[in-house]
Amino acid sequence: MREQIIQMQQQMKEAGIDCYIVPTTDPHGSEYISDHYKCREYLSGFTGSAGTLLVEQNAARLWTDGRYFLQAGKQLAGTGITLMKTGEPGVPTLLEYLKSLREAGPFTLGFDGRLISKQEGKDYESLDVPLVSDQDLMDKVWTSRPEVKALRAFALAISVTGRTTGEKLSQVRDLMKDRQADHLLLAALDEIAWLFNLRGRDVAHTPVFFGFALVSRDRVQLFTYDNVLPEGFGLAESFGYDEIIPELSKLPAGCSVWMDGNQANYALFQSLGKEVRVIDEMTPVQKLKAVKNASEIASTRSAHVKDGVAMVEFLYWLKKEMQSGAALTEISAADYLEACRFRQEGCYDLSFDTIAGYGPSGAIIHYAPTEETNAQLKPEGFLLVDSGGQYEGGTTDITRTIALGPLTDKMKEYYTAVLRSHIALATCVFDESQDCRTLDTLARGPVRALGLDYNHGTGHGVGHLLSVHEGPQRISPKGSGPVLPGMITSNEPGVYIEGEFGIRLENEILCYAREDGRYAFETITFCPFEPDAILPEKMTEAELSWLRDYHRKVYEILAPELSPEVRQWLREETGKI
Repeated sequence: MREQIIQMQQQMKEAGIDCYIVPTTDPHGSEYISDHYKCREYLSGFTGSAGTLLVEQNAARLWTDGRYFLQAGKQLAGTGITLMKTGEPGVPTLLEYLKSLREAGPFTLGFDGRLISKQEGKDYESLDVPLVSDQDLMDKVWTSRPEVKALRAFALAISVTGRTTGEKLSQVRDLMKDRQADHLLLAALDEIAWLFNLRGRDVAHTPVFFGFALVSRDRVQLFTYDNVLPEGFGLAESFGYDEIIPELSKLPAGCSVWMDGNQANYALFQSLGKEVRVIDEMTPVQKLKAVKNASEIASTRSAHVKDGVAMVEFLYWLKKEMQSGAALTEISAADYLEACRFRQEGCYDLSFDTIAGYGPSGAIIHYAPTEETNAQLKPEGFLLVDSGGQYEGGTTDITRTIALGPLTDKMKEYYTAVLRSHIALATCVFDESQDCRTLDTLARGPVRALGLDYNHGTGHGVGHLLSVHEGPQRISPKGSGPVLPGMITSNEPGVYIEGEFGIRLENEILCYAREDGRYAFETITFCPFEPDAILPEKMTEAELSWLRDYHRKVYEILAPELSPEVRQWLREETGKI
């Protein structure tokens, strides 16, 4: 068994705990987390961004989803940790597994209540076993654990946000009044950053700062680490980060608190008095944040033009280097793309670690190259690159699957099918009655016609200078709710052939209302698709028309920003089909 797991088991034994849950999150339900909270990664060695580890006295199991089956299988090999493939036939969920243990006899279950959502905590309560939710055993196991880095936040200009914090608070309070909520607790870092028009640097690639916010009818409280708020910030009363639980415990009996049990942690809920009424629903900020205003859309468009320039410069360089026989790797290609982005005015970070997978690595959906896996690029086959940037105007996310040389007929057929799925979503017309699952089914049509599918959603919301993944819209088989005008969503179907190659094609799309009242998408990402991988005879005239029109726009929008040689290359690429 992995040494770190053995050390955890020893600490569990001393604490009288039989099973200990280690999730992949922080006290705010974040997807991307600071190094301080990468406990599951430290214990298991699995580096994916999603997964839950269960450590038992004599075993350990890790649950993760289809994006990470291949990666987790490789990284867990030889560790003694059993991989539990979420959603696969015969694989129980974590809760189902714990119930099976309970049937065999009582046991004590432990977890850090700050890292477990309210709903998860309630599920574990239903097991009717002793719970220990106030012990963070990681501090005893991880002796070199990184400290939380809380840096100074910075304010955004009204030209980027479109609304002042006062205007946003007024909207929020109107919705609180409608819902008869006396208080609103915000735990999600991106919601707090959006409401106060602040951004931070506490989490890599996601411009947020650690904190909680409590909004009342006539009071606003912000709970942050020392010296985080900008000088002169007077839009809220300032409290220490750890004062949130004592303040919640002071709320009087009979009052109502609106908080989202999928984001606010179990410890926060436990701190409330029994006579406090909890409104456990999606917060009003999440939907307000997801529907971008005119200023947010305009600044995001500008960011996408810069990002398109960076991508085209990267593609030109990559193709030229491969033709010359240069020695490139997945990491060196990703590093050059990062440099292209940072040359663009206003780019100050990536929006996530670049995914650059050559050949078989491209079939690992969220693969990230390391020094151990770093593949040498060859002048043949596919390189899948999923990347994005954080600009002063917005957040970008784009995937291109690039032909480095000759392709097989199979590669071309599958690429064309993925492109047709991409176009199916980009061109659909729908209304509010059609939920995200309907759109997902529509997009998968061309890929499924070949007997293929992909084990991830087709689209996720994209934040505005915030998280590259946000809700509430999620175009997937498990998605719910509508996509509304003003929402920006990814469009990223794919195909993954284990041991051979992966294909994913991603743009960002903006939902808008047509004159007839129905909804449609406008593509706001600008970068050519791979003409050498497309079989025009496999596409309809409508699909070819969309592709040609898109490539025409790519050239017209990006050409003025490119050097003469790159501009000429782009003209040729966009004119091939």
